[in-house]
Amino acid sequence: MKLLLVEDDDLLGRSLAQGLRENGYALDWAREGPHAARLLRGSEYDGVILDWMLPGMDGLTLLRDYRLRGGKTPVLMLTARDATRDVVAGLDTGADDYLIKPFDFAELLARVRLLLRHAYAQPSSIIRVADLEVDLGQRSARRNGKPLDLTAREFALLELLALRVNHVVSRLEIWEKLYETEEDRSSNVVDVYISYLRRKIDRGNVPLIVTRRGEGYMLRGEPCTAP
Repeated sequence: MKLLLVEDDDLLGRSLAQGLRENGYALDWAREGPHAARLLRGSEYDGVILDWMLPGMDGLTLLRDYRLRGGKTPVLMLTARDATRDVVAGLDTGADDYLIKPFDFAELLARVRLLLRHAYAQPSSIIRVADLEVDLGQRSARRNGKPLDLTAREFALLELLALRVNHVVSRLEIWEKLYETEEDRSSNVVDVYISYLRRKIDRGNVPLIVTRRGEGYMLRGEPCTAP
């Protein structure tokens, strides 16, 4: 999944960016409101982590303008403002969730996962497809009850396919969701990671990852969620 982090504090921004990337998220980082606005106009994101106080354009104005343009990406607002009126203002302007500084990084991760589940209409943190189980909360997967040893990027790819089960995901969409804006899109890295994932998931089992030539890739199976 691809996130936009909008945070002008260099130390906090670097810490959040590193932690999010280590957890398998592709990330663009904007330090100013106008830069974030340009990124939102030019790229598709699964979620936005937005600070309130920003140079050039504050987060509330940025969010208001984005929603007025029809932007629907879920937004988690970060701020030191803890007064009820400020929380209400953020939510009424279009924020989907609100996190008050200082916060624990584990809580931020949990809130990001919740936003993404809502964005994909996924009520549970566990997705089951045939005998494959994908745990979005624990960032882990099992097949036939056996744990799969996946890298962060391999899990991110599996997560995207699982959230779109039985739907073809194009190579371009995989690029947009899993890789950062400045990365070279001309390489065959998507096909390479699909190959890695197939070896770990499908080898010795009924194949679940399907290639649709000229279209993209699909995780095939009857989905069900944990109770």
